[in-house]
Amino acid sequence: MKLEHSPKGKIDFNQYNLRPAGSYLDSTKSTLDELLRQVEDADEAAKKMLGELGGRGGAAAPAQKDAQEQTAQPKPDVDELLAQLDELVGLDKIKANVRSLINLVKVRALREENGLPVPSMSLHLVFMGNPGTGKTTVARLIAQLYYAIGVLSRGQLVEVDRSGLVAGFVGQTAIKTAEVVKSAIGGVLFIDEAYALAPGDGTNDFGREAIETLLKAMEDNRADLVVIVAGYEELMERFISSNPGLESRFNRYFLFEDYTGEQLMAIFRSMCAKNSYELEPEAEAFAEKHFRDLYEQRDENFGNARNVRNLFENVISIHSDRVAQLEAPERADLVTIRKEDIEKASEM
Repeated sequence: MKLEHSPKGKIDFNQYNLRPAGSYLDSTKSTLDELLRQVEDADEAAKKMLGELGGRGGAAAPAQKDAQEQTAQPKPDVDELLAQLDELVGLDKIKANVRSLINLVKVRALREENGLPVPSMSLHLVFMGNPGTGKTTVARLIAQLYYAIGVLSRGQLVEVDRSGLVAGFVGQTAIKTAEVVKSAIGGVLFIDEAYALAPGDGTNDFGREAIETLLKAMEDNRADLVVIVAGYEELMERFISSNPGLESRFNRYFLFEDYTGEQLMAIFRSMCAKNSYELEPEAEAFAEKHFRDLYEQRDENFGNARNVRNLFENVISIHSDRVAQLEAPERADLVTIRKEDIEKASEM
């Protein structure tokens, strides 16, 4: 039955045999059995009307569609995710740690299925290392791996830092942190520079409120939430030891070491290849020396892969300025990076 409307745009309830509510309860006109039958008929008519409203784009239709799409979304393949992990430059220890962690979770699930005791364990992680060492990328892969093997229900990664958790007024930090946690349920909450939540000066900082809220949320949602905190090695060790609750929930540490000069060069080559750029021999030799020197002379501001990306973007900009001045650039001009391009970029 198609949904008909009155001239004023209102629904014609008569077509569904619906009557004013009071008429069903007029016992002078109907017996009790007749009243019950009429109520049942009215209930069926109401369900039919609401169903047609939803089918024609009513309020219920989008929610039902979203639920169906989320249910139908296929889980990622574990082997494909591990292959993506293996493609990352360097990180040999991290790759081994991730595989060991996934194996541990898999065997744990098998023991549960066979009625064997399973020791309690925390899946929350501490990532320690300098910026640009791949922490966010690995966190995203772990979220997907946990989803693929059934540990998490959705597998999304929610990335925040102190500013995303801490508010400026009393009482608001707990609300702000709780909202972030809610968005991460079913996946991984990745807190970068987490040590900023617990400054070591002993002040009454709102970051402590965020930590307490976070710890409670981790306990309340321990079956479907994983938290990864990240930052510099020394500062993260101090952060975890600042609160007994943090020490009890975070007992697995991944150390992300700095990329060597050769690994930085490998990342640079990969960026060039993915964007269809080619290095002439002189340019490649210059880049190799540049990254080797960059690693050997690194300090606390060393950005690892971020340094590589910055150089690559500067090289592309300088290359474009050079090629744009040519009257009729050929394909070779469009794809070839010269030594002079990298020299100028390294000085920026």
